[in-house]
Order: sequence, then structure tokens, then C-alpha cells
Amino acid sequence: MGAMTVGVCRITLRLPENGSLKGKRQVVRSLTTRLRNKFNVAVAEVGDNDRWQIATIGVTCVSNDARHAQEMLDHVVAFVQHTRLDAELLDSEIEVTQAF
Repeated sequence: MGAMTVGVCRITLRLPENGSLKGKRQVVRSLTTRLRNKFNVAVAEVGDNDRWQIATIGVTCVSNDARHAQEMLDHVVAFVQHTRLDAELLDSEIEVTQAF
């Protein structure tokens, strides 16, 4: 049986034009749906739930190759940075580990 690799990414965004939790939810929902559809990854809001202008998103993928998992998550971060003009990327962190 081959090794399984899990890639995990945390992305922190600032939503400077957002003025409510309802507006934030709309941005986060739109972004998470697009990431799931485009990259076939699991995505969830994982922090800063009560802050209007900060969103923390967790993204994970599973692969049989560590380099592939890293590249997938690098592409996710680049996509968020370059396609969401309403969101400023504050931070991103990627960790890739062998699972079994």
C-alpha cells in the first residue's frame, strides 16, 4: 500500500469593504464553493467567526505525492490572492505530512 499525503492550508483574509457578519458569510460561502469546485479540496471557515473584516479559511487535500499536495495548495493560495479583489490576503500557511 502506498503512502498517503495530507496537505493542510490556513488562509487569513481581510475584507476591508465588508460591514456585517452577513456580508462576510456571503464572501466566505462564495469563496469556499469556488475552491471546492475548482480544486476538489475540502474547505471550511476555521476561525475569526465573530469578526466582520477578518476571515480564516482552512483547506485540505489528500494525495499520494507530497509535491503534488504542496502544488495544489500553492495554487489555491494564488487563486485566492489573484481572483478575490474584495479580500486582502494577510497570511497563508501550508503544511504537508505523510498520514499512513
